[in-house]
Amino acid sequence: MELETNPDLPQPILSAVKHSHQASGELAMTKGVDRSRGVKAIAQAFETASDEILEANTLDLEISREMAVPEAVLKWLKLTPERLQKTIGILQRLGEVPDPLQQVVSSPEQLNLSQSYHQRMPLGAITFVYEAFPELGAIAAGLCLKTGNSLILRGGSEASHSHAAITGVLQAALGEVGFPKGALEMLTSEQGSSIQELVTQNQYLNLVIPYGRPSLVQQVAQLATVPVLRTAMGNCYLYWSASGDLELVRATIVDSHASEPDSVNAIEKVLIPASAKHSSLLKLFHSLKEKGFTLRGEEELVEAFPEQLTLANASEWNSAYLDRIVAFKVVDSTSSAINWINQHSSGHADCLITESYQESRAFALGIDSALVYINSSPRFSRESQRGDSVFLGMSNQKGYRRGLIGLETLTTFKQVVHG
Repeated sequence: MELETNPDLPQPILSAVKHSHQASGELAMTKGVDRSRGVKAIAQAFETASDEILEANTLDLEISREMAVPEAVLKWLKLTPERLQKTIGILQRLGEVPDPLQQVVSSPEQLNLSQSYHQRMPLGAITFVYEAFPELGAIAAGLCLKTGNSLILRGGSEASHSHAAITGVLQAALGEVGFPKGALEMLTSEQGSSIQELVTQNQYLNLVIPYGRPSLVQQVAQLATVPVLRTAMGNCYLYWSASGDLELVRATIVDSHASEPDSVNAIEKVLIPASAKHSSLLKLFHSLKEKGFTLRGEEELVEAFPEQLTLANASEWNSAYLDRIVAFKVVDSTSSAINWINQHSSGHADCLITESYQESRAFALGIDSALVYINSSPRFSRESQRGDSVFLGMSNQKGYRRGLIGLETLTTFKQVVHG
């Protein structure tokens, strides 16, 4: 059945969403072995075309510097041979992991005189709206292909040449192994395809994933009529309790920033107890500054440490720096820390350093975030060393999915009932 469309919709968008919608139905019926073969094919094509991709990226970098693109975005944009190899490794691993659509689980809702079960299945047609991070288009394509979903990429103009090179390579590889044309589509701003026109195509699309600065995520969430899976970056909090170890605090902060250029779970705010020793704080501040961090704090701390800290204004406690910047604030109790974090953090990854079991339980239960880390670094990795874990990003929303965005996130269940 032909779906109704807006006659004023730009032709590139109309063509992309139609092809993607049609391809999603075909992909849902493919065998797991064929989808794995497709992922391996794009991994091989990505590796073969590495030099071509790097050349396109160099052109993007030159143009972006002339246009005064923010430094943080330039870091995200710049591809290196190491970043390409990580991407290839992720795609190769996706090609080897078990088929996620073969999972069948018992249904919690058993009907009288019937047997039922839940079968995992694809979501359908997915759109990925992202800025910089050119390699994420390839990783998103691998995740979607593995889960039987079609994908439309809508990258930012700052990486237009990189996106075109990567998508062209992947599309050619998928065509060679027999996948439908709409399995992977790309739209650009140069084609006249606005984000609003794309994310309102709910008759064709099943999910939109925005990835980038908070302003982009908010824009997509406000405009979309298609279900949105929000992602989050930065503005993660750490509470250093009175019993917490100083060295563990320092190591956790530094390690959380080590996943550059992608500062998903970087600790940017630290809450400290009023009983914290002046000498311990001074030691921590010196150590972080030696590592290249810029340090800020509330007025009380700036007065006590004028040479180490600069004043953080009120709005900074709610927003992400997305840089090697950490702000410090004094709180009078664990409950005060929990309340402050719940009001001001981005809600996707927050930490506690403590030696108290009771305090750790109160923190774990009280923090309203997707992930809570206790005496552990929140450092984000797209390719975990355990199991089948490959992640696109982090979601802080309640509703559809929350937490790490992996293969299961891009699937849903249907209940099958046998009378």
